[in-house]
Amino acid sequence: MQVDIFLVLLLAALAASVREDVPRATYVVPNKPPGDIYFWETFNDKDAAQKRWVQSKATKDGADSDIAKYDGVWSYERPTHTGAFEEEIGLVMKEAAKHYAIAAALDRPFVFEDSKESFVVQYEVNFQDTLTCGGGYVKLLSTSKELSQFHDKTPYSIMFGPDRCGQSSKLHFIVRFKNPKTGEIEEKHCKQTTTSFDHIFTDKITHLFTLVITSDDRFSIAIDQDVVLTGALATDFTPSFVPPVEIDDPTDKKPADWDDKEKIPDPEAVKPDDWDEDAPQKISDPNAVKPEGWLDDGPETIPDPDASQPEDWDEEEDGVWEAPTIANPACEEIGCGTWTPPMIANPAYKGKWQPPMISNPNYMGVWKPKRIPNPSHFELSGSIFSQFTPVEAVGFELWSMNKDIHFDNVIVARELVSVSAFSAESWVKKSERERVATGSDYLGPWMEYVIEIANERPYLWALYAVVLVLPFVVCAACCVRSKPKPTDEAARRKKTDAPSPDDPPPKEDESKEKSDDTFVASSEEEEKEKVDDAKEETEPDKVENVEPVTEKEETKQDDGYQLRKSPR
Repeated sequence: MQVDIFLVLLLAALAASVREDVPRATYVVPNKPPGDIYFWETFNDKDAAQKRWVQSKATKDGADSDIAKYDGVWSYERPTHTGAFEEEIGLVMKEAAKHYAIAAALDRPFVFEDSKESFVVQYEVNFQDTLTCGGGYVKLLSTSKELSQFHDKTPYSIMFGPDRCGQSSKLHFIVRFKNPKTGEIEEKHCKQTTTSFDHIFTDKITHLFTLVITSDDRFSIAIDQDVVLTGALATDFTPSFVPPVEIDDPTDKKPADWDDKEKIPDPEAVKPDDWDEDAPQKISDPNAVKPEGWLDDGPETIPDPDASQPEDWDEEEDGVWEAPTIANPACEEIGCGTWTPPMIANPAYKGKWQPPMISNPNYMGVWKPKRIPNPSHFELSGSIFSQFTPVEAVGFELWSMNKDIHFDNVIVARELVSVSAFSAESWVKKSERERVATGSDYLGPWMEYVIEIANERPYLWALYAVVLVLPFVVCAACCVRSKPKPTDEAARRKKTDAPSPDDPPPKEDESKEKSDDTFVASSEEEEKEKVDDAKEETEPDKVENVEPVTEKEETKQDDGYQLRKSPR
């Protein structure tokens, strides 16, 4: 157990030393990966990034005037966390409790086509100030026009990324879908992942978010290259992309004479003649007998016989003194006052008579409105993927109660292989360095797994508490030993340094002085001086009666002295 504690402390010390020893290294800006790339941003060229990204000057509808403006300050700067590369630059939300909106146009619009394999968007985010309420998601906009007026109502095709407020965390994947038949636009929400990801808001490490949508109408979401959710566009979104063929007729109403009662009271049933609806539910027990000795006239309280009038009581000023009352002991033992028998259940009680229920001969079943063709239903000519609105820009439209949210390395591409190649030169190297610098490379993955499992099974938190506390309890029990009880008089005398029966009985004061000297002696010379002083004060006749000490007794005294010298 002590070895386990030592290992934990050793690992913590090692992690701390690693954090201190990792210098900032030169950041190598990743090259643009090969493949069909529609957008690629590293933010390391500040001048180019500031020209490319347009900060919104719009106001948010329905918000108070003091917070309606998108006036949150954006900054292009390196991360502040331990282990960041020296020249690593990202886009940072600098202030708390602000609305933010900024966007950049894609190099060319991304059109969703069956002939193309997939759509991939990926970006990095680091919540450098623990996130309590705010978002870190990205919007893939349907238009690149007037980005300076980008706001919450600006049309988007896809919204993707993490969001948190209080104890509620979400991983958004929302598609703003246009019905090809009716032209109606509706948000389709993907189901939530069951994998816990709360650690990303608190660990202050850069995290990688990847969304892949394929032309066969499948999707996958990954955090730090670990897939946390997969599914199908046709079955895992609410409401469904393709509306049902039929719907309930909204104009259909249930007929007034529709009988949907499956059971009814028997109309031919008659209440029995001996049914007494007025019989009480409880009655006095007719077999109860008043206890012997019951005091019918006994008071429930009596003056306290032990109370006495205070000495400073003045009847002229305070009135006639009366003793306080207490419960009558006789009443507590037997009972006082008017005796009433206890109440019992009335065997004749039947309650209000109700006729039995029988099947309704006129039952018509549960009414349902008639079904009609759904005017919103359409037949797919291809995939759902191909019906997505084209993407023309990428933007961040966010509100956050925390500052310093750091975004970096945004990419939109056709193939996952291109995005993975970009990640290998950016996030992978960055993540390895951060984990070593923060020490999470040692215990982080295990702690994340432990926390994730406990969040899925809350009862495990109690088990973790026991496992953590138990070693300290056992250690304390082993280190703190109870005081052993002497088994005989000789052992007691040796332990307490009490005089032996063969020694002359010293005076009480002298004995106390010697006992005190025994425990405070710090060296052989101090002990000897105190013994000599005690001998000088001893009466002559007492000294003459001291019997010679035998060899065996001398050995005992020496042992006792050695014990006193040893540290206690």
